[in-house]
Amino acid sequence: MAEPIVFQDKDRVYYADSCEPLKAAARRGELHLRGWKRGNYPGEPLPPHLLPRLRSIGVWDAARPQSWGLDLHCNEGIELTYLARGKTAFEVDGREWLLHKGDLTITRPWQFHRVGKPHIGPSRLVWVIIDVDVRRPNQRWRWPEWLICAPEELKRLTSLLRHNEQPVWQADENVARCFRNLEVLLEERQPAKSETRLTLTINELIISILELLERAHIPLDAHLSTTQRMVEMFLDELPHHLDVEWSLDGMAHECGLSRSQFATYCKQITNMTPVTYLNALRVSAAAHMLVQRPEASITEVAGIYGFNSSQYFATVFQRYTGQTPSQFRDEAGDDGQAATAT
Repeated sequence: MAEPIVFQDKDRVYYADSCEPLKAAARRGELHLRGWKRGNYPGEPLPPHLLPRLRSIGVWDAARPQSWGLDLHCNEGIELTYLARGKTAFEVDGREWLLHKGDLTITRPWQFHRVGKPHIGPSRLVWVIIDVDVRRPNQRWRWPEWLICAPEELKRLTSLLRHNEQPVWQADENVARCFRNLEVLLEERQPAKSETRLTLTINELIISILELLERAHIPLDAHLSTTQRMVEMFLDELPHHLDVEWSLDGMAHECGLSRSQFATYCKQITNMTPVTYLNALRVSAAAHMLVQRPEASITEVAGIYGFNSSQYFATVFQRYTGQTPSQFRDEAGDDGQAATAT
């Protein structure tokens, strides 16, 4: 088995989705699946020389409702999918859609998304994942050399994809035709013998998507590709990772910044230093658990939310709430109501 693709830093490690539920459903004969891939994606391995940085291309055909779905994940490339038939649920960054026949989705490497909530509907879906050498929104995109688009065209496409995060579009006939052609190539099951046609079809698909986005006259937001945006995304995710023993160095490293750069952006966004903001999140979450789980010890709650000692936890908790954890829990119990820290 190929090694999982790691595409984040050591403090928070993410892996490219390997689509294990999809693979299992195919093995059980619940759907038809064809794919060519690198890493742990579904399908047959692509030859090393063939279209470098094409990570995955595939199609599934589920003729009936499924009992599985793909959970929230990121990919290490730009992912393009096309729903050729049917309907299925789709989510990106907490926003939900019901995809219909003819819908095109575009997700960036840093966008958490899933198909099916919780299950896949009867559907035929085609996908392509191309690594553009970015993991964060402020990094420079590098398209594969086998894309023959003019540099100015790729520059325009990059700008359109970096400066808007709309994930769902209605495909036009040109885009739909490209995906249909990819389906035909996939059914031949011989990527090496299809290299020329595969290269031309993906190039045509990229150009067709550029034309589709340009016709839409979408408003572009340069803020979406800034360092500040990247820090905002990290801070938005931080409440879900409070058990990590974060340090200022670790948080800055996660964002690819120096300590002083990260601290400056954090202060601009939250009006707090990074450590103050982190502790505020931890205390708020711990206060909720103290009330909701009265059987949990103070030490247990402290450890769950990243405090390495109950004494330090008590000191920080009292600084933010004016009470010790025990006093807070006792008062909330006396009131008979769930309290929250402010």
